[in-house]
Amino acid sequence: MAEKAEPAPSSSVDELYRRYAAWLRARLGARFGAHAADDLVQEAYLRIRPYQARGIRSPKSLLLRIASNLALDGLAREAVRQKHLNDASAGSDAAFDSPHETLLLKQIVRSIPEKDREVFLLSRFGGLTHAQIAARLGIAVKTVEWRMARALKHCDDHLRR
Repeated sequence: MAEKAEPAPSSSVDELYRRYAAWLRARLGARFGAHAADDLVQEAYLRIRPYQARGIRSPKSLLLRIASNLALDGLAREAVRQKHLNDASAGSDAAFDSPHETLLLKQIVRSIPEKDREVFLLSRFGGLTHAQIAARLGIAVKTVEWRMARALKHCDDHLRR
């Protein structure tokens, strides 16, 4: 007697893809454009795999949340990239005078405690608001404010040395 083989984990993702990909592509296309939607759909399905083990109660919601987060991450990265390009081309005062200053600032940022550094980077380099950071990290806005204050104090303390 042949034993019945359990379906491969990928079959669940395949089934989700067949069931919801067109819907997700349409939703994302309306928000972020058709070209971005195709990439976001593919990436969302790659990222949903770890959730399978826990069971997915609301696959449409989860897929839309994952894809939206990916899109917002991409928009934030693009905004930072564009800001740096604009600063470099305009010769702004934000550019550091020497490689030594750049290295010093990188070391200071790296020395910020991890949770505070994450908030600092999302705010200062990711361009996110405190509310957006709180939503992304699953913490209260007040916690974001505390962590940001500690990170800024850390930077100030190190720059005054």
